[in-house]
Amino acid sequence: MSIRAELAAATTRLRAAGVPTPRADAELLAAHLLGVPRTRLGLLDAPPDELFADYRALVEQRAQRVPLHYVTGIAGFGPIEVQVGPGVFVPRPETEALLEWALGALPTAGSAQPVLLDLCTGSGALALALAHDRPDAIVHAIEADPRALAWARRNAIVRADAGDRPIELRRVDVTDPRALVELTGQVDLVVANPPYVPVGVPIDPEVARYEPPGAVFAGADGLSVIRPLIANVTRWLRPGGAVAVEHDDAGRPAVLELFTATRMFDEITAHSDLAGRPRFVTARRADRMEE
Repeated sequence: MSIRAELAAATTRLRAAGVPTPRADAELLAAHLLGVPRTRLGLLDAPPDELFADYRALVEQRAQRVPLHYVTGIAGFGPIEVQVGPGVFVPRPETEALLEWALGALPTAGSAQPVLLDLCTGSGALALALAHDRPDAIVHAIEADPRALAWARRNAIVRADAGDRPIELRRVDVTDPRALVELTGQVDLVVANPPYVPVGVPIDPEVARYEPPGAVFAGADGLSVIRPLIANVTRWLRPGGAVAVEHDDAGRPAVLELFTATRMFDEITAHSDLAGRPRFVTARRADRMEE
């Protein structure tokens, strides 16, 4: 059996299972198993027969709509990779637009040491990517779910061993009005990719069957986490500090209004991802409350 024929059979199986990108997933699974870049698959000699059996097992998992990154155990995010699996939300490429904005919003390296706060950190991907690119920063990563926090700790150890500045991981409910009182007025930048899908909205089988519901759904309007989170952000940010909050496709107007209603922010701005879909809202903490 050649690699080409095996890829064709895997693509057929994944297409029949309803996987949206069957050929790409078939190639990514093969590249993962063989330890080579996807672009080099066509240059390889046929692997041993036992590897074909292993490959078919991976393909069958994906055909059951197990998330691709749960099957491989790894998800890329910006300049880093993180380990993922059952119990943690898989970081999406779309969130890399938020990462890019955050790096641009930070004070220039070499000035006063910036303090960053990543809320609902999940796997830790966003916090760890920020720490990778800004080793001068103090990065706090906040997560309430113990299973997700275990994945974040695992990833934080790997990144620290690779030479990145260690992050501060904490188990905290970001909707608690008493949370992180010691950071009041101390934070330069807050980023958040919280649960934001309204309950009842149809979602892909990968998410519905396997990813933790608490990392996805947020009440009837998708704002049950974002609403109290924004209230807390007004307390954590220093004057002039910035915040970015990811939201549901339809949630942009509501999130813009939540920031405006506090009367504590200016430069309130909506952002889209590279596909042009509404993705996150940013704002800057005003020096004082508006009259």
